[in-house]
Amino acid sequence: MKTEKNKMIAGEYYNSGDATLLKDRRRAKNLLHRLNVTEYRITKKAREIIAELIANAGSNLYIEPPFHCDYGYNIVCGDNVYFNVNCVVLDSAPVTIGSNVFFAPNVQLYTATHPLEADLRRTLENALPITIGDDCWIGGNTVLCPGVTIGKGSVIGAGSVVTKDIPENVLAVGNPAKVIRKLNN
Repeated sequence: MKTEKNKMIAGEYYNSGDATLLKDRRRAKNLLHRLNVTEYRITKKAREIIAELIANAGSNLYIEPPFHCDYGYNIVCGDNVYFNVNCVVLDSAPVTIGSNVFFAPNVQLYTATHPLEADLRRTLENALPITIGDDCWIGGNTVLCPGVTIGKGSVIGAGSVVTKDIPENVLAVGNPAKVIRKLNN
C-alpha cells in the first residue's frame, strides 16, 4: 500500500494532512525560519542550512533570502543555480532544475494543484512535476504552473504565467506565456 508521501510524489491524489507530510513540512519550515530570519545574510551557516534543506543540489546553489518551499527534498538542482529574493517553490512533486539557471525576484513554482470537484478538494490534492532545462533565465514575478517543462536555454519574460511547456532556446512572455521568438545559441 502506498503512503500519502508516495502518492504525492507520484502525482496521485493524496491527503496533505498526513502526519508524515506535516512533519516533513514542519522540518522545512524550521530550516526556512533559520535561513530567512536568523541568518538572512548568506554566511557559512546559511549555506549549511540550504544544503540541509535542498540536499539534491549541485555546486554553487545560491539562495537570496527570503525563500520559501514546502519540503525541499523534492527540489533537485544542477550546478550554478541562483534564486533571487522572495522566490517560492511549492515542491509537493519533483522540481528538477538544470545547471546555470537564474531566477529573478518573486518567481513562483507551483507543483500543487487541486481537484475541480469540491467534494474531493475538501480532503485531497495532487501535484505535477516542474522541469527546467540548463541555461534558463526566469524573469521576475513569473509563475510556473503545475506540470510544465521549460526547455534548455529558454528565457521567460518578467510577469509571465507559464501554463504549458516551453521549447528549448526561445523567449516566452505573457499571461499565458507564449513564445515570441527563437534565441540564438
